[in-house]
Amino acid sequence: MLQQKLQQKLQQKLSPMQIQVIKMLEIPNLELEERIKQEIEANPALEEGEEETHEPEEKLKEEEDYNTEENEDYSLDDYRDEDDIPDYKLYQSNGGEDKREEITIESSSSLHDFLVDQLHLRHTDHEIEILAEYVIGNIDQDGYLRRGVESMVDDYSFQSGLIVSDETMAKAVELVQTFEPAGVAAFTLQECLIKQLERKKATSTIENAITLLKKDFQDFSQKRYKQIETKTGLSQQEIKEAIDEIIKLNPKPGNAWESEIVTNSVQLIPDFILENEDGKLNLILNNENIPPLRVNREFAELLDDYSNDKQKNREKRDAALFVKQKLDAAKWFIDAVKQRQETLTTTLNAIIEKQHDFFIDGDETKLKPLILKDIAEMTGYDVSTISRVSNSKYIQTEFGVFPIKYFFSESMQTSDGEEVSSNEIKALLEDLINGEDKANPLTDDRLTELLKDKGYNIARRTVAKYREQTGFPVARLRKEIL
Repeated sequence: MLQQKLQQKLQQKLSPMQIQVIKMLEIPNLELEERIKQEIEANPALEEGEEETHEPEEKLKEEEDYNTEENEDYSLDDYRDEDDIPDYKLYQSNGGEDKREEITIESSSSLHDFLVDQLHLRHTDHEIEILAEYVIGNIDQDGYLRRGVESMVDDYSFQSGLIVSDETMAKAVELVQTFEPAGVAAFTLQECLIKQLERKKATSTIENAITLLKKDFQDFSQKRYKQIETKTGLSQQEIKEAIDEIIKLNPKPGNAWESEIVTNSVQLIPDFILENEDGKLNLILNNENIPPLRVNREFAELLDDYSNDKQKNREKRDAALFVKQKLDAAKWFIDAVKQRQETLTTTLNAIIEKQHDFFIDGDETKLKPLILKDIAEMTGYDVSTISRVSNSKYIQTEFGVFPIKYFFSESMQTSDGEEVSSNEIKALLEDLINGEDKANPLTDDRLTELLKDKGYNIARRTVAKYREQTGFPVARLRKEIL
């Protein structure tokens, strides 16, 4: 049975500009730059440039005539889109001056191509060559074969319809294992390390290292040196020298081969720059690559023309509606960018005020306990807004580049009742571990006792959590032979 009734309720909705601001707060400057480019391409009412001021018509006419004369002689480069730049050329700004420095980028093949090239240089049986290429296709990015010979034989036979023996496939694997980088196509870490050692010049230390890995790999991985000494019959000095050789090896040969490319492709651009001028901290929002935005004047005039046109029909009304929507979207976007900059600056200034002592001398022990709610109360923003600002953003200081989240930490109390930051405790924990006797590293229980002696009453499980967060393994795995 259908019924009609009136209902009144209060509902809160976000405006288009508020939605724009929320989305922009979450992204760092690098993504904002791309977002602006996309918006300019999608909206003809938005363009790069400072807001125009109304100047006398004569001056505008002179500038137009000058620009017309200047553009009569142009080259193809003046109108080439950035996407059309050849792959072998890139340009970078040189120290802020109006100069362009050409960079040549060397092309590089994948690990798969690198191995296949080596295969083609070998004179081997045709069947082995085909199987070796199949083996190469099964190697992962770390350089390992994660599938056994029998599994590869079954799959190859199913795909090609040819019967291949395990022995033949094993020969193809052995061939690939002779390629560079050393240790490639190994099935396990143990095999990978052994094959790298076998490529080295034979010495007593190398032989001891190979023996250690073959006979007692489990104790080696767990750093149980007493058991190694008993099982292998090697002295402590011989074990230490063998381990020194092993730790020089590469546990991921495939990954190492591509590491230079990966490293060079990662670029961290700070969102903020903090300068210290004789004790006075000056925050700069890194907008170097963020262009100024404005509403297209011709597009705005087009809407005026439609509005003043007395002979209006449906097509003109639709056109006017389209132009108005684009103009509104452009204004919302410009306002959203400005509000983003204002919110970011206000939030960071509040963080700098709370962590002033750290930004002066970079001493981690001077970091104060700080949570999102503290900054929200200082700025008047919501906690969710502060969270969006601190997410994926970085600040450059004279002591290094830090993620904004680094300055937020839990509050702990000392035995004197003083509140300290968890970052301060982590710094002390790191100092204790770095200064420990490596032959007898400090256990979590002992670290807990030492921190209590310094006035920090912390549970053992909290110490273990902070140790893991600072990147240190358990005491047994930090043990070394001196």
